[in-house]
Amino acid sequence: MKGPVAFLFLGETLLIPHLYPIVEALSEIAPDVAIDLWVGTSVHENLLTRWTADLNNPRLRIRRAPGFRTVADDGAGRNPPLPAKLPMLARLAPYLWRVPVVVSAEQTSLWLPRVLPIRARFVNTFHGAGSMTNRDDPRRRAAWRTLVASKRERDALAENGVAAERIAVTGYVKAAFRQRTHTQLPFADRRPVVLYAPHWQRHRSSWWAWGRQAVEQLAAQDRYNVIIAPHQRLAEKAPELRDLLKTAGALPHVHTDLDGFAMVDGSYTAAADIYLGDTSSQVIEFLMQPRPCMFLDPRGTTWQSDPSYAMWACGEVVTTPDRIIPALIEAPVRHATFRAAQTAFATSSLGDTSGAAAGRAAAEIVAALRG
Repeated sequence: MKGPVAFLFLGETLLIPHLYPIVEALSEIAPDVAIDLWVGTSVHENLLTRWTADLNNPRLRIRRAPGFRTVADDGAGRNPPLPAKLPMLARLAPYLWRVPVVVSAEQTSLWLPRVLPIRARFVNTFHGAGSMTNRDDPRRRAAWRTLVASKRERDALAENGVAAERIAVTGYVKAAFRQRTHTQLPFADRRPVVLYAPHWQRHRSSWWAWGRQAVEQLAAQDRYNVIIAPHQRLAEKAPELRDLLKTAGALPHVHTDLDGFAMVDGSYTAAADIYLGDTSSQVIEFLMQPRPCMFLDPRGTTWQSDPSYAMWACGEVVTTPDRIIPALIEAPVRHATFRAAQTAFATSSLGDTSGAAAGRAAAEIVAALRG
């Protein structure tokens, strides 16, 4: 088993915690295997350089992909502007042609085995979780092995045409990620913490209808400390977001983040006491430890029989903006009503969250190397 195994860190920083624990596990269980970490920006390079120093693995290299971009970086791992991914992959293909296994956490890289007679075995690990994950993309069928968190995800992929023998259930890899930014947030006063995390896609999000009202209400109250950390890509779609959050973030009880690594490393879902959102998969990470949550539905969705909204069984669904603060106040009292549904939903979505998933994923890569 010589390798090298090529790990592709070419996308948003949100993908890193779904991929890096597998690097650590592979380095531990197969120290004789060469590992190449391909990076697209200096932000990715700096984060990985810092962490891999602890692995002390002389067979691990961090390599700059063609089109590598150097960007301003204060060391906080802020999500950088990315090089165009398809041209980068096209230029990287000759290098990947010579490796036996390629590991990725996004779908774009699967264009290579889909359109080229590339010999490498592609192992793709799901980076999302929950009922709105895109499972029917034909690129998914190009992976040699797809790693999913739970049996439910395996069954859903199989129903969408991915051969069952090409799907491995590992548990939730991100649960093994150890490099969180925050263990405690610097709020001036100790209060319960609310995490507000709206989705970035307009048809799934409450932001365009109620986002400003939600931020203003959270800023005006003094019962809670508030983390406002939407999906990284919301700022692309809603440019007014930055000014609004800059104003709110100046308050001592409000912490805002639009591109910091803490948005994606589990810091905020671990720190919060109450979750406020709509359809973001962050709620499922939050529910690894059942806690009160609530969902914003400005459209009056008929959601109860729609599997895409299965997460909404885990808390109150608010259909008018004047219910936001009252529902937050009531959420801890009503939590017992939703606890069983939360546990069932998190388990069916994430599978094993003990941290063992990274080792199982690494074992799949070793199997790919052995042919």
